[in-house]
Amino acid sequence: MQNNVRPETMERITTPALAEAFIEEQIKEVRAQVGDKKVLLALSGGVDSSVVAALLIKAIGKQLVCVHVNHGLMRKNESENVIEVFRNGLDANLIYVDATDRFLNLLAGVADPEKKRKIIGGEFINVFADEARKLEGVSFLAQGTIYPDILESIKQAEGKKAVKSHHNVGGLPDDLAERFELVEPLKFLFKDEVRVVGRALGLPAEMVDRQPFPGPGLGVRCLGAITRDRLAALREADAILREEFANCGLSKTVWQYFIAIPDIKSVGVKDDSRYEGWPAIIRAVNTKDAMTATIEEIPYPVLHKVTARIVTEVPGINRVLYDLTPKPTGTIEWE
Repeated sequence: MQNNVRPETMERITTPALAEAFIEEQIKEVRAQVGDKKVLLALSGGVDSSVVAALLIKAIGKQLVCVHVNHGLMRKNESENVIEVFRNGLDANLIYVDATDRFLNLLAGVADPEKKRKIIGGEFINVFADEARKLEGVSFLAQGTIYPDILESIKQAEGKKAVKSHHNVGGLPDDLAERFELVEPLKFLFKDEVRVVGRALGLPAEMVDRQPFPGPGLGVRCLGAITRDRLAALREADAILREEFANCGLSKTVWQYFIAIPDIKSVGVKDDSRYEGWPAIIRAVNTKDAMTATIEEIPYPVLHKVTARIVTEVPGINRVLYDLTPKPTGTIEWE
């Protein structure tokens, strides 16, 4: 357990100089640990895995093999952007797997949020394991584990009720778990520290400042049993919210913002006719470490514009709601 506790003497990484020192230290540690062996990384395109990938590319270059699994629960154009940034921009050794149907078929009819998380996490491991077994000469597995993940896992190990399960802490099949040694260079960092390290690594701002995105993706924001039509509506509504936040500058000041859509309908009016549609729920929070969160006050003109666009442009949505609940009592995500 001691190896999973952040050292009390570890200084918080808040400046470029501290980040540079951390990077140099991790490069030395990774090179000493890995040698000339290959390292496998599940690259989601989120902040954590992106920073790990950039750090490992800097440390060991083509020895890193990245696997990006599209589980069909990504944000709009997310997988395409991952391919563009990493394969074309950073010259990463990248394997792309489109497993959309595989995931959505397993999730059909499943409403319980923890069951959905476990299905998505478990199937992600299965898909990733299938790809890993095709590769030769890989001795290490890199993970974008950060300290809040570790704290939740420690809580579970101590018999306390964790807020949610994490699919990026362990869980590989025995044959692969025995084959790989873990490389987790960010495991003692909080999210704000990860961003500082990413900037020091020279990653583009749109990548480093990208808001956190859960491993199960839109699966935890498409509340209740996931359907393809509601998932498509969620993806489009989320894209509108992100576009309008970027246009007005809120994307630079709000830590996390997204849409959630519950599996309920209410009566609305469109084209002078009565119709039933889903509500889209806006959530926007600020936090330093993801352990607590406060609500961001969105200007009414922005809310009005986002609402008008969503109910006009997204089929199936007829209401937009605004969540004002901090953490605690609510979690950052809805499920």
